[in-house]
Amino acid sequence: MLIEEIQSKVEESSVVLDEVRREIARVIVGQTEIIDRLLIGILANGHILLEGVPGLAKTLIISSLAAVFDASYSRIQFTPDLLPADITGTMIYNPKSGEFSVKRGPIFANFILADEINRAPSKVQSALLEAMQEHQVTLGDSSVNLPDPFFVMATQNPIEQEGTYPLPEAQVDRFFMKLKIKYPSLDEERRILDRMVAEKPVSLRKVLNPKDIEVMRQVMNLVHMEDKLKDYILHLVSATRHPERYPRLSALKGLIEFGVSPRATIYLARAAKTYAYLSGRAYVIPDDIKAICKDVLRHRIILSFEAEAEEMSSEDILNRILDEIEVP
Repeated sequence: MLIEEIQSKVEESSVVLDEVRREIARVIVGQTEIIDRLLIGILANGHILLEGVPGLAKTLIISSLAAVFDASYSRIQFTPDLLPADITGTMIYNPKSGEFSVKRGPIFANFILADEINRAPSKVQSALLEAMQEHQVTLGDSSVNLPDPFFVMATQNPIEQEGTYPLPEAQVDRFFMKLKIKYPSLDEERRILDRMVAEKPVSLRKVLNPKDIEVMRQVMNLVHMEDKLKDYILHLVSATRHPERYPRLSALKGLIEFGVSPRATIYLARAAKTYAYLSGRAYVIPDDIKAICKDVLRHRIILSFEAEAEEMSSEDILNRILDEIEVP
């Protein structure tokens, strides 16, 4: 297919996302970057880990997205006493018929908010992450498919560590992106204040439906990526594993314990294509990769004790890599 034909399809398909953004903005003040990243996660069929202090409208953002997409929505509050069956469901025995029937859990929805995922023990986290990976759960002796689309936004509070169960690196790696939500600006907070004090709750209009997501995914997959951009992604990933191979990055060798996994390579390419699609472009440019790189890779780099002693973060490492790897 010619690039002109793909461009026409992309423009026709993605223009409705501007309407989605406008509708969300009726409820959410600011946070446009977070909303765009969540749209990327939804369209790329990936899940998001969102880190931020309480009160920054994390719950409101995903419930608003579900309303605009006319999708089913479920919120799961993770607590230390939660059991896997509380998420996935279980088998219920009917004494009259002598048979078991399936009692589906809250995970059977299109959009899932896993609130404060690090407050539940690992067996509960694993139940959710298995469902995220396989898009199915096992109840009794049968597997039950989850709805399509199936999108999970998990949140964690960075300021409270007591009574939490940090996600192991192998589980964190399953998240498509890790986002950090920030405080609103002074002007944005004034608008939030005025809106919440004066206005009645806003009823969001349904702009799309879940089936539209699959149609957009098919068009998004047509977005073209040049081989030199694929090589650029490979070099960014390789630099996290073997910085000594790049003369200007050799100082990073002692700071990185483990580089990113091959899953990161796939996710970065997919995220870049989706970023281009959201921009109404039928082709990926280097700025797409650079814009999304830290969100995809920040939680996949495991730092050494030396880096922690120097108070360096994975974002500091990625900034160095992005500055030094030659852009095609």
